[in-house]
Amino acid sequence: MLQCIFLLSDSGEVMLEKQLTGHRVDRSICDWFWDNAVSNGDSFKSQPVIASPTHYLFQIVREGITFLACTQVEMPPLMGIEFLCRVADVLSDYLGGLNEDLVKDNFVIVYELLDEMIDNGFPLTTEQNILREMIAPPNIVSKVLSVVTGNSSNVSETLPGATASCVPWRAADTKYANNEVYVDLVEEMDAIIRRDGVLVKCEIYGEVQVNSHISGLPDLTLSFVNPSILDDVRFHPCVRFRPWESHQILSFVPPDGQFKLMSYRVKRLKSTPIYVKPQLTSDAGKCHINVLVGIRNDPGKTIDSITVQFQLPPCVLSADLNSNHGTVTILSNKSCSWSIGRIPKDKAPSLSGTLVLETGLERLHVFPTFQVGFRIMGVALSGLQIDKLELKTMPSRLYKGFRALTRAGEFEVRS
Repeated sequence: MLQCIFLLSDSGEVMLEKQLTGHRVDRSICDWFWDNAVSNGDSFKSQPVIASPTHYLFQIVREGITFLACTQVEMPPLMGIEFLCRVADVLSDYLGGLNEDLVKDNFVIVYELLDEMIDNGFPLTTEQNILREMIAPPNIVSKVLSVVTGNSSNVSETLPGATASCVPWRAADTKYANNEVYVDLVEEMDAIIRRDGVLVKCEIYGEVQVNSHISGLPDLTLSFVNPSILDDVRFHPCVRFRPWESHQILSFVPPDGQFKLMSYRVKRLKSTPIYVKPQLTSDAGKCHINVLVGIRNDPGKTIDSITVQFQLPPCVLSADLNSNHGTVTILSNKSCSWSIGRIPKDKAPSLSGTLVLETGLERLHVFPTFQVGFRIMGVALSGLQIDKLELKTMPSRLYKGFRALTRAGEFEVRS
């Protein structure tokens, strides 16, 4: 049971406080949390569960906003973390993004959503399509009407259609002229590569995202060609677990609209689609840098949106960098960004230049880590393939579409 939720800005300011039970949690817990976050740095912020002297704290960070939940009673930690993730997803969907200004401009909406999403400390309604029937998303017209009429409430006076349905995430009387369902495989590749090119870690985090517009109460089954490669699967509540456990088939009644059907990991991959080879040599107060980027394993589709970012060490006074393809940007905080886009066929993109070290330092002792970004449309690098999507109930005519996308997640190359 959660007792309170706080939303903190990137400076530690309490933007929003929502007491959930009769036990009031004092704001001093936020001061304790932020003091420890400042003194301990990223190691403290990366802990999802923290034990303070008086409370257990659950935290996630989205777009610079810290979602902090407090409790004094024993409860499943994953329930608290998952609920905070749901809150962040719902707010991002409602507000069209997530930042400090959007939250402050839509306090009423945020409080109304929290009132419906949790009751007396226990999660209640977390489905976005059901919440949209209960609370209208903010728009210009509603803001003008609230100013003119003085009524700032966005809560509907009628219950959502799902209250009469046997499944709480879907209304019973949904009707469409055209019945459509689209399935997207969206994957992120996390990799760590040593300075000698050896692959330390390479795995895929993926999601099966579904956009469903089907009349009535459809019953769908989705199967994969090679489901045995999947690890750490997580399902939407609409998925029946027994068919997956016995035959590794997803059987479900989908929510109306867009939702995440499942997430998964594919571990121990052997290679990456591109390579990044940094070389740094320093002597006499200067460091010469050279970075090569190219295709290691051709996925059969175009690799675009390639970027390489790295942070210059504090001992670097100035940098003169240039590239034979793309643009190089050096910001005032010594962060460098090399935007490549697509790799040309006639040459391998390279970045080179000279770093001037501070006085008295002959060689560079702290080497940067390169963060790589890319995007590949039309292919899932994990190798996961959809076999078929079937509809068990009416309507019989159904339009189906499948897509795949792979992008870089935490893709690091050490130098």
